[in-house]
Amino acid sequence: MLWKRVLDEIDVEEALNKFRKARVLVIGDLILDHFVWGKVERISPEAPVPVVEVEKESKLLGGAANVAHNIRALGGQVELCGFIGDDKEGQELLEMLKEKGIGLEGILINNHRPTTIKTRVIAGVQQIVRFDREKRIPLTSEEEDRIKGVLKRIWGEVDCVLVSDYGKGVLTKGIMEEIRNLKRKRGKKVIVDPKIGNFHLYKEMTIMSPNTREAEAAANRTISDLESLRTAGRLIMKRFSLEALLITRGEAGMALFMPKRPVVLIPTVAKEVYDVTGAGDTVAAVLSLALASGFDYLESAILSNCAAGVVVGKLGTAVVHPSELRHAVQLYQEESLTPSTLKG
Repeated sequence: MLWKRVLDEIDVEEALNKFRKARVLVIGDLILDHFVWGKVERISPEAPVPVVEVEKESKLLGGAANVAHNIRALGGQVELCGFIGDDKEGQELLEMLKEKGIGLEGILINNHRPTTIKTRVIAGVQQIVRFDREKRIPLTSEEEDRIKGVLKRIWGEVDCVLVSDYGKGVLTKGIMEEIRNLKRKRGKKVIVDPKIGNFHLYKEMTIMSPNTREAEAAANRTISDLESLRTAGRLIMKRFSLEALLITRGEAGMALFMPKRPVVLIPTVAKEVYDVTGAGDTVAAVLSLALASGFDYLESAILSNCAAGVVVGKLGTAVVHPSELRHAVQLYQEESLTPSTLKG
C-alpha cells in the first residue's frame, strides 16, 4: 500500500519543525464565528421549537481567518488577505488575528459591507440553528485593485498561496485572474478550498480540496461508488487543468488524484465525530502548510487527514495543535488499516 508506506516514513517531528519555517498567504472571505452555548430542557409553548437556556457565548475566527489560525496554531507563518467591515465586529476580528500572531498586512476595511458574522446556537453537543449576518455585494474596481496590490506585494515573500472561498464575494473573476497571472509569472503552488457556484474561477490552480458534494458539482455528476469517484476526479483534473486533486469524503476518508498515477484512497482516522464545522478549513490549512514545507502531495494529504481526524472530535470552530497532530500521526502509523489504493 503506497499510502501506508508513505505514512510510515513520515517523521512528524521533522514535519513540525519544517512547519515553523513555512510561510503561507491565505486570501478569502473573513468571518467572525459567534457561538451561543446552552441546554434544552423544554419546548416553547409559543411554537414547537426548543427553548435554549443560554449558558455562555464565544467568538472565534471563521472562514479564511480560521484557515490562517489553523496554520498559525501549527507553528507556520501566515499572511491573511481579505476585507472586514468598518464596524465593531471587524475590530474584534482584527484584535483576535493580532493576538494569534497572524499577519495583518493584507487586511483591508470595506465601507460598503459589514463584517460577516455566523451565529450558531448549540445545546449540549447539538447545533440547533445557525443564522448569518452578511451583505454580499460585488467588489468595486477600486476594492479589487486594493486586493491585487496586496497580492503583488506579498506574493514573493511566501512559499505558497491558499484561496479560501466562502462565497461572500471577495474572490472575484478579476482577483482570481490576478492570482493566475502571478502563478504563471512568479511560481508558487496555489491551493483552493472551493465553493459551489464558483468553480469557473479556479482553472489552472495547483490543487483543489473539495468535499464530495462540491466535487459532484465540479464534475456535474453523482459520486456513488469508487468507479464514479474515479471518473469524477479525473474529469475535474482535466477540466480545471490541476496538478492534483484531494476530495474529502467524510467518514470514507480522502481520495488523492495525481496525473498518470493510481487514485489513492486514504482512510479516515477520526474516532469520534462531534462537529464538522471548520474541518475543511483544517484540511486546506495543513495541506498548504505541508506543501509550503516541501512535502509532496501524498505526504501533505496524509498529514491533513490526520489533522482532520483531530478537529472533527472538537465542538465548534477549532484548530489542531502540534501535540495533537503528533499524537494523531503516531497513532495512525501504529494502526493496521485496510488497503485503500484504487487502481486506474
